[in-house]
Amino acid sequence: GGAVLAFLLFYVVPRFAGVYEDLHAELPLFSSLLLAAGRFVKANGFLVVLTLGCVLALGAYVLAQERTRAALAARLWRMPGLGERMQVYQLARFYRSAGMLLRAGIPVLKAFDMVKGLLAAHLRERLAGARRLLEEGKNISSALTTAGLATPVATRMMAVGERGGQMGDMMDRIARFYDDETARAVDAFTRVFEPLLMAVIGLAVGLVVVLMYMPVFELAGSIR
Repeated sequence: GGAVLAFLLFYVVPRFAGVYEDLHAELPLFSSLLLAAGRFVKANGFLVVLTLGCVLALGAYVLAQERTRAALAARLWRMPGLGERMQVYQLARFYRSAGMLLRAGIPVLKAFDMVKGLLAAHLRERLAGARRLLEEGKNISSALTTAGLATPVATRMMAVGERGGQMGDMMDRIARFYDDETARAVDAFTRVFEPLLMAVIGLAVGLVVVLMYMPVFELAGSIR
């Protein structure tokens, strides 16, 4: 869809602009604006491409900066729904890695220290709080729940793991549960976003085509 729109704007519209210019026909306002843009692209094609390239390069450079990425991530985390899904995704990685280390016999405090890099900065702060609770004698499920690093389902599953002495295996199950939640969320988003994106692109392409052919329809009407 994007390629079709680019083809219309950079190839078809400039040629229509030349045809209408030769006819010296009076054009509707929006058609005139579109065709004026087409004439500009035709006359300054290299400049337009160079400008777009510079804009893309500048955008890539800005996004590559640590401060920019941190600010963008902070905004994404605060977005309703998206922040929750991002947290579930990161917790899945955390639980899977921690569970693997616990199954290997690594003490829980050392295991958490080894996997804390998988979490975002604000989640690492919560993990530090959970670590302090563990040092005070709290069990894993209570510490992680109090620190906001466990959903109610994960809390119940960890409690079962603690009673059975299989915390490592239970953390791996929690990670798989979180993975399933993330997959369902991505699937739901895709089902909504893809048709919406296609509708927007189709509307844009249709608008360009209508604006290009509108003068033809008006000329045909005036001839009759």
